[in-house]
Amino acid sequence: MLNKYNNQRGEALLNIMFCGDSNAREGIFLSALSVCKNTSQDINIYILTASIDKYRAINQDFADKIMQNRLIKRKKGVTVTIIDMTETFGAYLPLANMATRFTPLCMLRLFADTAPQIPDKILYLDADVMCRKDFGDMYDLDISQYEIAGVPDRYGKWFFGNIFKHSYLNSGVLLMNMKKIRQSGLFQRCRELCREKKLFMPDQSALNKLAEKRKIPSKYNSQGKIKEDTVFKHFTTYFKFFPYIRAVTVKPWHTEKLHDELKIYEFDDILD
Repeated sequence: MLNKYNNQRGEALLNIMFCGDSNAREGIFLSALSVCKNTSQDINIYILTASIDKYRAINQDFADKIMQNRLIKRKKGVTVTIIDMTETFGAYLPLANMATRFTPLCMLRLFADTAPQIPDKILYLDADVMCRKDFGDMYDLDISQYEIAGVPDRYGKWFFGNIFKHSYLNSGVLLMNMKKIRQSGLFQRCRELCREKKLFMPDQSALNKLAEKRKIPSKYNSQGKIKEDTVFKHFTTYFKFFPYIRAVTVKPWHTEKLHDELKIYEFDDILD
């Protein structure tokens, strides 16, 4: 059984991880607030960051900003830890994937096993994921025999993996068994693959190729329209086909587009 009782009072504790540089602060801030809003349990938030080339690490002031938010101050039982991975990341850059359409700092999650602060079980969230319901049942899923658990990618089944099994996971919401990952060396193997081979979606592709994974219901990472049971809404890029085929990107902090194009208003209390 993975330990989820890490606080001094011995109460149930949720561990959440974000990754990114200073450009991801707004998304992480909103996502963190949405998570805290939708649980009564204590939360430890870990943010892996680094400075490399044009990217600047998130500083401690950002943790203070989260902790000073009225929602967080009212809730209590929240900690925010900034982990600067500049030295570790810089020493083993994913050289073959430094110039993809995705920021290389996304790949920081593949270095989580090298950070001793990261606990045995943790929920990783992309910065464009918003929580809308209590997620305790997801966090409590038994993944003792798996390294990661996640939801199939909305478009991935058409381009990657098996179209019938639909087993290619989206990496924006991942429940991670860090104890098993450290024992198996999964992240080390993923880092090596990203360093040596160019991949379309580097860390996501590496994890899907190498990890022992569990597929979980789509409500835990809804990449399409919000449904009644949606727990996490992931604001991924999607395609519109009329009057012409085009990719559309609307993020939680794009308030006007969120209202006008997606007709989503339920996060307004956090956005305000």
